[in-house]
Amino acid sequence: MANEKIDAVIVGAGASGTLYASVLAKAGKKVVLLESGPDWQLSDLISSDFWGRRVKPAGIPFLLEGKNPYGYAYQAGWGVGGAALHYFANFPRYMPNDFKVKSEHNRGLDWPISYADIASYYDKVAAEIGVSGDAKAEEIWRPKGQPYPMPPMKTFRNGDVWRKGCEAVGIRMVPAAVGMNSAEFKGRPACIYDGWCHVGCPIGALANPQVTYLADAKNAGAEVRALSTVTRVLTNPAGTKVTGVEYYDAKREKQVQEASVVVLAAWSAQNPRLMMISATDKHPKGLANSSGLLGKYMMAHYASGSWALFDDDVENHMGTVGAQYMSYDRYDKISKKDAFGSTFIVAGTALKTSDLGGFANARLDLFGPKLTDFMKRAKRGITRLTAFGEEMPNVENRIELADGKDEFGMPLAKIIHSFDQDAVALWNANFEEGLTIAKATGAKEFWSARGNQPTIHLFGGTIMGTGAGDSIADSYGQTHEISNLWVAGPGLFPTEGASNPTFTIFAVSQRGAEHLVSNWGTIGG
Repeated sequence: MANEKIDAVIVGAGASGTLYASVLAKAGKKVVLLESGPDWQLSDLISSDFWGRRVKPAGIPFLLEGKNPYGYAYQAGWGVGGAALHYFANFPRYMPNDFKVKSEHNRGLDWPISYADIASYYDKVAAEIGVSGDAKAEEIWRPKGQPYPMPPMKTFRNGDVWRKGCEAVGIRMVPAAVGMNSAEFKGRPACIYDGWCHVGCPIGALANPQVTYLADAKNAGAEVRALSTVTRVLTNPAGTKVTGVEYYDAKREKQVQEASVVVLAAWSAQNPRLMMISATDKHPKGLANSSGLLGKYMMAHYASGSWALFDDDVENHMGTVGAQYMSYDRYDKISKKDAFGSTFIVAGTALKTSDLGGFANARLDLFGPKLTDFMKRAKRGITRLTAFGEEMPNVENRIELADGKDEFGMPLAKIIHSFDQDAVALWNANFEEGLTIAKATGAKEFWSARGNQPTIHLFGGTIMGTGAGDSIADSYGQTHEISNLWVAGPGLFPTEGASNPTFTIFAVSQRGAEHLVSNWGTIGG
């Protein structure tokens, strides 16, 4: 069944999709967001690791291959709000050196824009959805900008002990910038510091789409269709324009939504999969893929965690699940010997017993009575520092279509991912420094949280660049080959930096959405 033609259909109701919907709807455009998962409300968000799993995917149609297969289930999103419904809301920004890695080091890739091109959008996003932090303190590393609309969050001993350790070894720490309310903001309450951000914030103190961009979009007339799975992007016979999307609705009935503009704002792996599935005789390798780079340059962060155990109470149940303090002092691409890439350090996360980062997993070598004894000591005395590392773009890390089919008869895809030796070397170097910092805290015991090298966040697959020969889209997200097909999210990033990506996702999306609106006559008219 064909629906009435609209101005824009947006695939995915997460961070970037809801921002696009807000900007377009406020500009008077008729907008529909299609989301494959449920339409969650704040009342659905329960502070429990078990209940919190409802907002995370049980199985996206991806097979996982490579030396370091990408694990996505815990950090991805399922439903309206996407991963931003339950994210840590760490809001560091990328640094100027993240945008010109190729030019400055002859490694990786360059962005077609610089820090200066998105700096004002960081400030605009912060003022729009609320960020707590100390912008002036951050300016020891980055160019000056506007103050954050709220002061830094409260701190607790589980963060202060790490600040002491970092300062002892010459690492400067500043209050972490977070998308959370340290004070009431635009009618949303202040955080209560109970540390359940990773399963969603039922009071709205966390800047998730339900209470920020999605709420704005709905108020401006945008429509959300939940449980609607897009299976194909449709094009005209000449292959010069997209005409809408095909999807299955909540009743599992096939629908067609015609639109003047299509914005692909799904997960970084899902966008290239959709573009590949949508191949035609005019685009035999997938939409906007004359470069052959669709699905290429997939990247992931990794983390080197350090544990410290104290005899006294470090208030480790208090705070946010993100961070109290952060540091860019190891963000130079060549700060670690025999390794390449930036390191971003955070400290002071509220700990729960199990699941992601839970202290029940802090000593995998313990069982039975020894584990019981450890848990009794750890329940108030354990805390963790995390150093995130940067992976360089590698064309072999990629998305490919697979032989099997999903429940709608569409090809599955596989994510092929392996870390190179630089990533492994930086991961190991960060463990070594983490132990040095932990020792300087004065903790009774300290050790590395070493296991398999983790994969955190996902970037690439639809990278931005200067033209159709070296990339999929331009710096706004407009695909080079099909002017009314846009992509959004971290899939656009040519390099990943080392800091959490959400603030930059918002900033790049804000810039792209505003550009789309201001050029609507030539794009969607």
